[in-house]
Amino acid sequence: METGRQTMWRKSSYSGTNGGECVECAPLGAVEWRKSSFSGSSGGECVEVADRTPHIAIRDSKNPGGAILTVSRRRFEDFINSLSM
Repeated sequence: METGRQTMWRKSSYSGTNGGECVECAPLGAVEWRKSSFSGSSGGECVEVADRTPHIAIRDSKNPGGAILTVSRRRFEDFINSLSM
């Protein structure tokens, strides 16, 4: 499904041929997840991020097999910058 760093997206089999409301997914493969430096060694309520250029992947550190959110690098940077204001 992946060719180098190029991600191959796949549309749900429930999607119609004319588009509409559907979800696409792609395997992340082996990525290096990083936890916030503000996280303690005992875990807790943390998020982890992984660089999947051109996107950033985000997941709940307590549920690593759960849902993963991906956002563009620019939107992630906007989000981080908004926290420091």
